[in-house]
Amino acid sequence: MLEAALAFAEGNRAQALDELKNFLRIPSISTLPEHTPDVRRAAEFLADELRRIGMENVRLIETSGHPLVYADSLHAPGKPTILCYGHYDVQPPDPLDEWLSPPFEPTERNGNIYARGAVDDKGQLWMEVKALEALLKAGPLPVNVRVLSEGEEEVGGEGIATYLREHHEELKCDVALVCDTELFAPDLPTLCVGLRGMIYTEIEVRGARTDLHSGMYGGAAPNPFVALAQVIAKLKDDEGRILIPGIYDGIEAPTAAELEAWKSLPFDEEHYRETEVGSSVLTGEPGYSVLERTWARPTLDVHGMPGGFTGAGAKTVIPAKALAKVSLRLVPGMTPQDTFDKLRSYVATITPKGVSIEVRLIHSGEPVVVGTDNPFIHAATEAMHAVFNKDTVFVRGGGSIPIVGDFARQLHVPAVMMGFGLPDDNLHAPNEKLTSATFTAAQNRSFASCLWRGDESAFQARSLERLEFFKR
Repeated sequence: MLEAALAFAEGNRAQALDELKNFLRIPSISTLPEHTPDVRRAAEFLADELRRIGMENVRLIETSGHPLVYADSLHAPGKPTILCYGHYDVQPPDPLDEWLSPPFEPTERNGNIYARGAVDDKGQLWMEVKALEALLKAGPLPVNVRVLSEGEEEVGGEGIATYLREHHEELKCDVALVCDTELFAPDLPTLCVGLRGMIYTEIEVRGARTDLHSGMYGGAAPNPFVALAQVIAKLKDDEGRILIPGIYDGIEAPTAAELEAWKSLPFDEEHYRETEVGSSVLTGEPGYSVLERTWARPTLDVHGMPGGFTGAGAKTVIPAKALAKVSLRLVPGMTPQDTFDKLRSYVATITPKGVSIEVRLIHSGEPVVVGTDNPFIHAATEAMHAVFNKDTVFVRGGGSIPIVGDFARQLHVPAVMMGFGLPDDNLHAPNEKLTSATFTAAQNRSFASCLWRGDESAFQARSLERLEFFKR
């Protein structure tokens, strides 16, 4: 079975890449209402492919937002059930003028595929699909597999969270395989075992009943943008410490062993500053390393301030309202609701006179840390070692994948976060990319996860024999 599957995967690399490009051409931007038809088109594209490769019970599951895509193959009695997760929605491509090629016309250059969604997460989702296809071509799957993909990860994942709460019995599994993370460095086997949570909010300031002429009313009418700037300036101090009272109370620090392990990672701060961040200096809380600040400390960021006049030329207007989009990343020991309550209460105490402020919660997610002492992580670690001939490193991610926490709470299963992006892949930024070589290799690594039968000792005994194909 394995040799036939490997031969199929080897012989269909070019076709798999072409299929991915067609998937990437669909502008499935979940946050923009005008792209709702495109999001559904991407869901149907994925469902059609799962149906074509031989998965069963393929269907779209309607939610209050964008649909879920479900499929399964449950013909391995006594073997574990793996839930393969990914998301088919993408971030907006703005700013468009910074893309070197159109964001929804996949372009290959320098060994990379450039497109919105290339790494986050269509490319990695497609790896799972192509791994399943190769296995199914060779015979029945050696494990039970469910596929569940969502179209709202980039806007908080409310639909899939609701479905898990209400239909968790229909998704029984032993482990969730999440391919939406990255390798810490090229060719370094990596498993992500922690993610920050988040709250995403809007802070709206209102002043006068309508926009006013600044020449006639400037000096008497409150300016919502000035008030908003004053509020934002009081959310953090000059060194990056968040000023919301109680925000650091009860947070759980990484263990001493984790901190020691992070020190051994191949991380060069200056290289990170220059090649990934691109700023003149790095900022953040003093007393913590860069990895601690990005993986294990709360952060607060402002993402945009729409409103007023932003067109070419001049318009001397005092806007009636101003808006800021503000998020906080959360670490273990913090909850979304408590953090939001603290933010809203603090903003109320620093609201300038003459304006009113509303703080709205747009979406949220819990922080999560996955214990490494479970057989699924052990098996994945062995597989990665067989592939790379290197020890697997355990890292946390600074971002948020809300569904991982939901898998733990609703399905009571651990997640194996085995992603294959790279730190410089520009996810959520212009010129997002995925290396062509990574796409091929990671397809096979997802393949390995599906081969695991649930018996760690048996897996270890078979691993070198079954994973030799990775070295091709």
